[in-house]
Amino acid sequence: MKYIEKLHYITHDIPYLSHIEQAQQACEAGAKWIQYRCMSKSDEELLQEINAIAEICDDWGTTLIVTDHVHLNGKADIQGFHIENMEADFIALRKLVGNDITLGGSANTVENLIRLAQEGADYAGYGPFAETETKPNNYTLLGIEGYQQVIKELKAQSINIPVLAVGGIKTYDVEALMQTGIYGIAVSGAINFADDFIEAYQDFYTLVKESAVN
Repeated sequence: MKYIEKLHYITHDIPYLSHIEQAQQACEAGAKWIQYRCMSKSDEELLQEINAIAEICDDWGTTLIVTDHVHLNGKADIQGFHIENMEADFIALRKLVGNDITLGGSANTVENLIRLAQEGADYAGYGPFAETETKPNNYTLLGIEGYQQVIKELKAQSINIPVLAVGGIKTYDVEALMQTGIYGIAVSGAINFADDFIEAYQDFYTLVKESAVN
């Protein structure tokens, strides 16, 4: 099983803070896993930014995951990809990128999670936990009970995949979420829009590590 960090920090399009600046601050705060999520730029622009972030991550020993854009595999120092399309064929994706690249996927039903596990995904982002402005959608909010139920169902079927809660998570949600038995948490807005970026990241990190039950 590949190394999967318990706190995933996700960059976001913010007018006053570039993806590179977000990555720099996250690494300074101690981030060991950064997911670069940008859907607004050309391949050339993406590669310029990814290469700059990859250098930062290399300096800090941080894993760099790119959201989608699998066609950029091999063109920059990318350790993995997170695929948001819940219908994506992970068997085909694995053949495309090889076994060394980390592949994560998004899910919002237990059926999604089971398929990801069966098709060889290394981890799954499961949500949304609560309302979020970072990635608006019409999916049913899961809340704490949604995670309790899905972990119970996965255990009953002996399905083993690291599940990370995602979507509108605040620091005061972390302990109860981690107590459901999930593997970790993915956060964007609550860190990016905090008054103190570094303090917010470190608060999440401490809470995730102290509350983990697996």
